[in-house]
Amino acid sequence: MESAIEIMMILLVLSDLALLGQSRLRTCISIVSFQGMLLGVFAFISQINVLTPRIIVIAGASFVIKGFVFPYLLRRDIQESGAQHEIDPFVGYILSVLAGLVMLSFSLWLGGKLPLKTVLNTTLVVPAALTTMLTGLFLIVGRKNALTQCLGYIILENGIYIIGIVFVVEIPVLVELGILLDMFVAVLVMGIAIYHINREFDHLDADRLNILKG
Repeated sequence: MESAIEIMMILLVLSDLALLGQSRLRTCISIVSFQGMLLGVFAFISQINVLTPRIIVIAGASFVIKGFVFPYLLRRDIQESGAQHEIDPFVGYILSVLAGLVMLSFSLWLGGKLPLKTVLNTTLVVPAALTTMLTGLFLIVGRKNALTQCLGYIILENGIYIIGIVFVVEIPVLVELGILLDMFVAVLVMGIAIYHINREFDHLDADRLNILKG
């Protein structure tokens, strides 16, 4: 089981780096979909020794919502807006990947320093979760396109989700599903905002919203 979890965490980190170096929005959404399905499987496998209906519901909800529902909504936003690529981001893609490697190194160092104990016999879960959270924050700050920033929000929540599954196994199911519901509402609201931004300004560069200042 530990080897399977380590492979999943490695794939998670690689997908984070792929997001940082990718400009095509549909590819980014496919990567986010992959992460969602991966985390659904992770939630199931990581708790397989103490498997309960609650864990099965959480894992299934993550697999479906993060792996299929969110990507469907975001692909629909792309279709309606006509945006296909992130154009002229605040931070270039090569520098973004280098920043991702720095974030990974920092996460590995910090993960070794934090006095966190898990039921899993692997040291990769915490660094992978921290790297995913930092990647989400980087996408929110370092990209101009509102769709990419929305993806960053989902990636950030993926990292929080991992921490919650591993360290807070006693949280009631309603709390965890409430987080997924918040994410669902956030994606819907972002979709509406993206539609109106594109309709009014004929682009999705969120940085140009400063022209609305009085």
